[in-house]
Amino acid sequence: MTPRSPPGSALPEPATRATSGRQIKCDGAVPKCNWCSHHDIPCLFTRAITRKRKPKHDVGGRATPGLAERIERIEKFLTDNLLKEPTPSATPSSEDREEPCREEPHREEHRLEEQHEEPRPIHQRLDQPRVFPAVCPASSSVPLHFAGRELGSVSLFTGIPLLFPEGKQWVQSRTGQNVSVSKLVSSNKPPWERQRALSSNALVTNPETANSLELPQRELIDTYFSMYCRSFMRRVFPVLDVVLFRETIDLAYRQSRTKFSYGKASLKACMFAFSAFVSLLPPPEFLEEYRGLPPLDGEGYFTKAQCLVPQVLQETCSLEGLQVVSMLALFELVTGNLQSANYYGSLAGRMIFLLGGHTNLDVTSDHESPPDEITKRTRKHLRQVFWLCYTIEKDVSLRTGQPQQFTEDNCDLTLPPGYADILFASHGDCRQPPPSDLPDDPWYPVDIRLSIIKSRAYSALYSFRGLKKTDAEILKEIRELDDELEEWRLSIPLSHRPTLSFSQETPDPHATMHSVMLRLNYHLCMTIIHQASGRCKSWSTEQGGITDGVSSSLALSVEASRSTLLYLQAAEHVLMDGIFWTLIFYPMSALLAIFCNILQNPSDPQATKDLGLLKTAMSMMERIFLRQPSSVNEIVHIKLVADFVAELYRLASCAIEKAWSERSV
Repeated sequence: MTPRSPPGSALPEPATRATSGRQIKCDGAVPKCNWCSHHDIPCLFTRAITRKRKPKHDVGGRATPGLAERIERIEKFLTDNLLKEPTPSATPSSEDREEPCREEPHREEHRLEEQHEEPRPIHQRLDQPRVFPAVCPASSSVPLHFAGRELGSVSLFTGIPLLFPEGKQWVQSRTGQNVSVSKLVSSNKPPWERQRALSSNALVTNPETANSLELPQRELIDTYFSMYCRSFMRRVFPVLDVVLFRETIDLAYRQSRTKFSYGKASLKACMFAFSAFVSLLPPPEFLEEYRGLPPLDGEGYFTKAQCLVPQVLQETCSLEGLQVVSMLALFELVTGNLQSANYYGSLAGRMIFLLGGHTNLDVTSDHESPPDEITKRTRKHLRQVFWLCYTIEKDVSLRTGQPQQFTEDNCDLTLPPGYADILFASHGDCRQPPPSDLPDDPWYPVDIRLSIIKSRAYSALYSFRGLKKTDAEILKEIRELDDELEEWRLSIPLSHRPTLSFSQETPDPHATMHSVMLRLNYHLCMTIIHQASGRCKSWSTEQGGITDGVSSSLALSVEASRSTLLYLQAAEHVLMDGIFWTLIFYPMSALLAIFCNILQNPSDPQATKDLGLLKTAMSMMERIFLRQPSSVNEIVHIKLVADFVAELYRLASCAIEKAWSERSV
């Protein structure tokens, strides 16, 4: 063992000492090494301690540098090269401008090279405009396919606002006519989706009335609510509870009489939203006390409620807030404003999740003591609003192509107790006086079992994942959904059961609004399920038996579309006034499916009959619209609908004439 070197000595410090013929290694412990401490002597020698770590190895057994070493090397690289790289130009190349949405063949190699580029100085990176790679805008629309051809990107489930080049070329080849997209759509919305009148924003733009958010007269609200409670519409749209909403009315008007400016905005918004919603329900003529009831300005009250929505969203989520956005969604849906209805429906869905309406938990499990009657009623009403919003969302998703919120993974879809028995025990007729003891159990706008099938059809066939499925997967999903739909049909009592197809052209004496909506939605489910077979590539490859299956599936969707138009014509006499924008989706989707079938098989004898059906349907929709309380703005839009159908009729006629002329040559 060697003594410590004096200060300034260049001699290295040994790490061992010799004793009794053997080397003693100093472990470098402080203040004494282990050997000196054990022999109770002062430790006079030191050494430079360097610890060697066991090298890390990757999966293949190769040694990998440690984290500290990698960081040190990266820092050195940045220090040495920080100022060396020239600033690249922010101007995109001509290739990028010409093909903004196309992936370059060697893009992966470019990305690998970019990983080794030298970084620019911080001040250059902040000052230089950032250049992002061009990305194709993702469309939320659902593509329309027929016979293996993708015809266009659609904003409604079966509409054609924008024809893809392939679809446009197909239509031109079948008709011999130039297809003008401007004749099919004249704005950024399809013609059958209503555009809100510009005058509806007058309340916001007029400074004298922008702050006039005074509640309607209490007597008027009470009268309209009594009318709502006594009508069948309460069972179709169970957005309000008879007991709970009366308490909401009391709280809203009690709050309006206070001298303080603060209060729950959802209470006031509830009154405005109800006034807008109930204005769509015509007073029943068979009830004497409601004759001559002064009309409500639905658009005006809707705008007032809309002005309060931001404040409602800032409050704690409540039943009143949920009722506000739900009634606004219903108002927009019934008046044909699908985009706005989708927005408010999404808000309602989020509130339902917050309030727990998407589950079916027993209220007794959440309380140590038995819940009171108000708690039970509130819980039951939340569940009813959930089902109402569920049925609305499924229709809006199919019409707009927007994704769903209420999925089987997130919601308890257990049906209400005795739902099927309630649905058909006393379906009622909106043209007849309701019973004085009208049950509280709702029907909903659509049978919720059909809404569940719609949800599964959208997820399996039209969602982002569904659009990527193979032919075999598509046909398997179609077969399973068709079995589920048939199981539903056979569960319906015989007196209300929809037939597989409808060919009766005379009025149906037993039809009611309830039976009309039931049958229309059944045929719609048949159409959306089997129309997905048009995506199968076997149409272009002609792969034997698969083609026959695809052809049969498409034939079922077309037959369901024919049944929709024929039944709607036979039940026209029972349709309520003012529901044009609610019903228009059913005939329009049917018209487009029939139009595509005519172009696919123009020489078929059925094509001539289908052409006459297009013309008859156009006249029928005009008659239904004339029963709609309409404004000048709505008249303009029915003109767009009529022009759209007329263009389809013209192109279909040209396809038939072209086919027959080619056969006669």
